[in-house]
This record gives sequence, C-alpha cells and structure tokens, in this order.
Amino acid sequence: MKLNFIKPVYAHCDAPCGIYETNTMMYAAATCTRMIEKINELGQFDNVEKQANFCRYVAIKEQSAQKVKDELYLLWSDYFKPEHLENHPDLHDIFWQAAKQAGKVKQTVNVAECQKLTEQIQNIAHIFNSTKK
Repeated sequence: MKLNFIKPVYAHCDAPCGIYETNTMMYAAATCTRMIEKINELGQFDNVEKQANFCRYVAIKEQSAQKVKDELYLLWSDYFKPEHLENHPDLHDIFWQAAKQAGKVKQTVNVAECQKLTEQIQNIAHIFNSTKK
C-alpha cells in the first residue's frame, strides 16, 4: 500500500539530539550581505536581465534573512537552558535584538544592517561556544 498523502516534515529533532551550531546563521547573514552588494552593483535597470537578477537577489536575501531568524529561534528555544541565563542574564535580549535585526535586513537593502546582524551573530556564537566548555 502506497501512502501518497504523507508529506515530508522538516524540523530539528526534539530528542534532544544535542547537535546545535551557529555556522548556518552566519552563512545566511553573509549571503544577505553578498546579495545586497550584488544589487548595488546592478546599476541602472536598462534591460530585463538586470531586472530579473534584481528580483532573484532580493528573493535570496529575504530567504537568507528568514533562515537567520529560524536558526536564532531554534538555538534560543531548544539549546539554551536556565543555567545558561545565570552566566548570560541578557541572553533573551541578545537573541531578541538579533531576530529584530534579521527583520531589518529583510526590510532594507543596506550592507551596514547586514554587518550589524553579523556582529550580533558573532556575539551569539561566542556565548554559545562558551557554554560548550
């Protein structure tokens, strides 16, 4: 019997598996930066190819910024525990600010906003790595 109604499900396991990392969100933030650079390099939209590339770059930036948010929420909700808050009492605010910044990257075409997001992710990665010791 073939079950055609079953759809694939994509989720981080809640076993908990203990496999967490910050590289994916860093890569996604770097992709946002690069897409904005490519948008700025387009210049005048004097042909359809440039218009199509603009649309493609914006879509990739949007997807990548959302990926940052998804990864932030995953790490924040699944990895960090109350004992981590003892050493990092501002942890919730740090994650909230980074998620808000990822939203700002979605709203703008500004490399400086991407750089701010990258700095926030680096800070989160530092905190994350400090809890692994």
